[in-house]
Amino acid sequence: MDSNVLISGYGGQGVLFVGQLLAEAAMNLGLNCTWTPAYGAEMRGGTVNCTVCVSDDEVASAYVETPENVIALNAPSFDRFESKIKPGGVMIVNSSLVKAEPKRNDISYKFIPMTEIAHEIGSEKVANIVSLGAFIKVFPDITKEELISLMKKKLTGKKAQLLDGNIQALEKGYKSVN
Repeated sequence: MDSNVLISGYGGQGVLFVGQLLAEAAMNLGLNCTWTPAYGAEMRGGTVNCTVCVSDDEVASAYVETPENVIALNAPSFDRFESKIKPGGVMIVNSSLVKAEPKRNDISYKFIPMTEIAHEIGSEKVANIVSLGAFIKVFPDITKEELISLMKKKLTGKKAQLLDGNIQALEKGYKSVN
């Protein structure tokens, strides 16, 4: 196994959290991985992305110029990274915020109304976890059970109230992919 994903959106959408969950889940499964965040000087509202590389072997480089897979949580992310995906790759798109038409026929697209699903659950803040559920349906090397276990460890104290909504978001994202 040797795969990578670039996750991108606005600051405050939980992009880095999704990347951290994927990386930690991969490590817990005995895989090698890197997690590389990239963001501007802005806090909330600025652009942010991270790349997670996962492999059975050592990860040669954390830098990925042409990602195999992209999760685009907003329109600027779709516009910026669509052209960079390797042929044969997958782009998982938040169709609630991205209205652009696909420009490529050599990659697969999964358009999922992540923000709408999150609203149904009760919080727009779980759209990132909807995207994570969709991603693991397409790339099943990391299981829902592993991610739920991780969320239970990470969402404690004041954040414990977010656990049920995040688990629902993971399940709904998973089920949203055909």
